[in-house]
Amino acid sequence: MGSGLSPEFEKLVDERKLIKARISRGMIPKEIEAAKADLRDARDSFEQRKYKWATIQGYYSLFHGSRALLYHRRFREKSHYALFVAIRELYSSELEPSMIDTFEEAMNLRQEADYGLIFSKDGAIETIKGAEALLLRVCELLK
Repeated sequence: MGSGLSPEFEKLVDERKLIKARISRGMIPKEIEAAKADLRDARDSFEQRKYKWATIQGYYSLFHGSRALLYHRRFREKSHYALFVAIRELYSSELEPSMIDTFEEAMNLRQEADYGLIFSKDGAIETIKGAEALLLRVCELLK
């Protein structure tokens, strides 16, 4: 692409794990609504002490909020990791570094909860707080 983007980003584009895409008008609001719904579900699961599900749902709130940002830049992702790299690359000046770190950490916590059955109350809290912060910022950036 030769656009000053990182080699990692360029590689994902070359491998078609990140693609330039036509984004219809309704796609971004749909992702934001999904992020809000997953955040509500994460909070509900947390209140019921279902920390595994709270972690997973909190992560998916982060995922959909991040995907709304990616769509805003006219890209689509083919993997969770590609989404993370794209957000880190395309929004480094608009998102706090801690938000990007939280997305990566939540991605790891979700995998551990989903596939390794390793999860905790603290991990759920961290993921939910990260999802809340990101969703606020996404709404600010995309209004």
